[in-house]
Amino acid sequence: MTDIYNDVMGALEEAVSYAKGEKTEAIVHEVQPLDIKAIRSSVDMTQEEFAKAVGVKLPTLRHWERGDRKPTGPARVLLNLLSREPETVLRLLHFA
Repeated sequence: MTDIYNDVMGALEEAVSYAKGEKTEAIVHEVQPLDIKAIRSSVDMTQEEFAKAVGVKLPTLRHWERGDRKPTGPARVLLNLLSREPETVLRLLHFA
């Protein structure tokens, strides 16, 4: 348990140092916003088709496109893949 405690405390101390602007070895991942409508347009799908393809309800997709909500977790990963390799992902999902 001591090793876990030390790891967590070390990480927290590094996070605090980073937040204060101090130089650390922390790896920072910038999360870029996704343009869901642009991704959908690039694969030439209606909202209904795209919602079905990514496995979400139509109202959820509409909220994402309006920016009321943001996709998280597996949905965000799938949308990132669609933005980078749409043909491959759609083929794997049996939509192409």
